[in-house]
Amino acid sequence: MTAVPSRGSSAGPGQGIWRFSAVAHEASVPQTRHAVRDRLLEQGMAGQDYQELIDDLLLIVSELVSNAVTHAAVLSPQLTTELVIDEGWVRVSVEDGHPYRPKALESDLGQLGGRGLLLVKSVTLQAGGVCDVERTGEGGKVIWASLPLPVPRQRLDEGAGGDWRPRR
Repeated sequence: MTAVPSRGSSAGPGQGIWRFSAVAHEASVPQTRHAVRDRLLEQGMAGQDYQELIDDLLLIVSELVSNAVTHAAVLSPQLTTELVIDEGWVRVSVEDGHPYRPKALESDLGQLGGRGLLLVKSVTLQAGGVCDVERTGEGGKVIWASLPLPVPRQRLDEGAGGDWRPRR
């Protein structure tokens, strides 16, 4: 797996764009998850204020990469995960070259799989974010989720006279 900072990666402290390319293989799921986690921590998202966000993002990355490996590897031996941190939000996306546009469907409870995108959509919406699937110019797809960054507890305490309430 290779991590390549994209142009614009010096947008400011803690902000930037990073791309992680990987072979569409099962081993890429934990490798990508660890690479994204490490980058989030390097960008200053350590500690209790960010733990729920990091957990949500890592679940989303795991599901999206796993889906790309499972369903797109035949036509797309490479996949790319992109992490974007900007003021107020963070976005993760997974791009592959397969043209099939997946849908979040509720599946038969007797099936072992088939609920990954439903889980991604649910986690994203619960966090106050948005997710979607888009076609690429090359005929593949990008599946992405964007989540709001939490307001650090210290800033909430200072701005609200100590009346801290979680955003979710």
